[in-house]
Amino acid sequence: AELVLVGSAAAQAPAAGRGAGAPTQTARVHGDLAQLMRGILFPASNVIFASQSTDPATVKQADDPSSSSDPLTSTYGGWQAVENAGLALAEAANLLVVPGRLCQNGAPVPIQNADWQLWVQGLRDAGMAAYKAAQSKSQDAMLDASDVMSTACANCHDTYREVPGGVPSRCR
Repeated sequence: AELVLVGSAAAQAPAAGRGAGAPTQTARVHGDLAQLMRGILFPASNVIFASQSTDPATVKQADDPSSSSDPLTSTYGGWQAVENAGLALAEAANLLVVPGRLCQNGAPVPIQNADWQLWVQGLRDAGMAAYKAAQSKSQDAMLDASDVMSTACANCHDTYREVPGGVPSRCR
């Protein structure tokens, strides 16, 4: 059998080395803010919170880890799942400032607001704190990182989510 790599050099070439006609990628929004929260931030946060009370090193891998829906028991489980969850939060912060994203009620995500930008940075910092704590494999460090994450989430939720009027009044 022969392994053929097609286009790998172009995919890895730095942008400066590409020709003038090379296609560019732009960020595109596919889900609203609630979908982003439910699909990335909520599951990643739960992995971090779980690591406070359960040592990820003691979590048994699923019988078929490649199809486990629990990150802690999956192929990349244990402390690696906690590291990945921290990175997911930090990277998802970038998705919270992509222009064009809407809140669940159809209002634009307030990416221009100074407090939104500050709290997105707080989430990014919290994700990296969780990542670094997971690298240390210390539940005590995860308690501290979880506190940073809880604060980052609460800052934004208190202003934009937990508002009088519920969903119709969010993100305003």
